[in-house]
Amino acid sequence: MVDAAQSIGHELLDVQAIGCDFLAFSGHKMAGPTGIGVLYGRRELLDSMPPWQTGGGMISVVEYTGSRWKPSPERFEAGTPNVADAIALHSAMDYLDGLGRAEIGLHDHALAETAYAALSELPGIRILGPSGRRAGLVSFALRDVHAHDVVTFADQDGVALRGGHHCNQPLMKKLGLPSSVRASFYVYNSPGEIEVLVTSLRKIIKFFGTS
Repeated sequence: MVDAAQSIGHELLDVQAIGCDFLAFSGHKMAGPTGIGVLYGRRELLDSMPPWQTGGGMISVVEYTGSRWKPSPERFEAGTPNVADAIALHSAMDYLDGLGRAEIGLHDHALAETAYAALSELPGIRILGPSGRRAGLVSFALRDVHAHDVVTFADQDGVALRGGHHCNQPLMKKLGLPSSVRASFYVYNSPGEIEVLVTSLRKIIKFFGTS
């Protein structure tokens, strides 16, 4: 029997099994606060690296002629740690674990597929990416309407979208687009909000006369 995580291509990541040197991810992508994340480093690599920043808490011995650092990871944690955000990130992880990572993935995929189908019916729209199984987002462009205009008009309807290069200007150039719009979905979104999105886009298309 295939579990929910495997059915959507989500499998647990074992950093030791794959021989991973470093792995990093940000906290705000998983319902945590901004400005904090997680950095995993293979022990033997961390132990061989000098600290990049010095300060209290990461030094074992200080002498006139030099200093000795604590073992990793303490040697890379100079000064007062960001305790408050670390606690908040831990709470966010517990929250996501309570919902179930596989269930979150299924929820996001379902919304993305629903949005893809609904947006495909709009005139003058170009949807980027695959039509089948996809992550919890849909990127698109409206004919003769700049992405920033789409985002601005949608904002007036209470729809939060992102418009721009999405940190990938070479891709925009390859696609022949000045920019694109992205609608992202997460645990707090519902199918009803997709209807609001489509309604807002229809208004935008009508306003700019691109239908």
